[in-house]
Amino acid sequence: MAVLFPPEEFAKLKTQLVVYNCALKNMTTRLDILLDDFSNLQKNNPIEHVKYRLKSPESIVAKLHRQGHPLTVDSAKKHLNDIAGVRCICPYTKDITYIAEVLKKQLDMKVISEKDYVNNPKPSGYRSYHLIFDVPVYLSDKEKHIPVEVQIRTQSMDFWATLEHKARYKYQDEMPTHLAHELQECAAKIAELDDRMILIQELVDIAY
Repeated sequence: MAVLFPPEEFAKLKTQLVVYNCALKNMTTRLDILLDDFSNLQKNNPIEHVKYRLKSPESIVAKLHRQGHPLTVDSAKKHLNDIAGVRCICPYTKDITYIAEVLKKQLDMKVISEKDYVNNPKPSGYRSYHLIFDVPVYLSDKEKHIPVEVQIRTQSMDFWATLEHKARYKYQDEMPTHLAHELQECAAKIAELDDRMILIQELVDIAY
């Protein structure tokens, strides 16, 4: 049986998601500006493309239920920092920390948390750089600060993470040992490939 928000909490959540969507627009606009800068004013563009998403009410309630939290809007605001999320895809691993540092220099945003899974991958093999920013939202009558998660990774890391997510969903977090091992090996090979691609890119630059 599907888990649902109580009706009164669902109505509050719909209103709150409007504000989260405003914060998401704020962050994507910043990245669009950076894309224009890198594409037109800089020598290299360290961003391939940007994805973004706002968690659905169903996804929010499922995560709260899975983590054992109350099914309320206040609980979602307290425990979930990834309701609004942006994924920034970079050509090379060296671009990841560069983009992170550029975003951290924007003085009207505060870093809530920062996790480097690129240099410190999860046991599963997952690699990505995670930042959660406190993003200002200026409404007609007030200013609010909303958390927005930014994940920065290479295209190959993103491909691996998408596949691993599908596998976890299919097996309900009880992935067969042989499949988990295969994914770990693939993650290691992808990391090696990313490093080799940087070397090739540097050799090409020297040739020019």
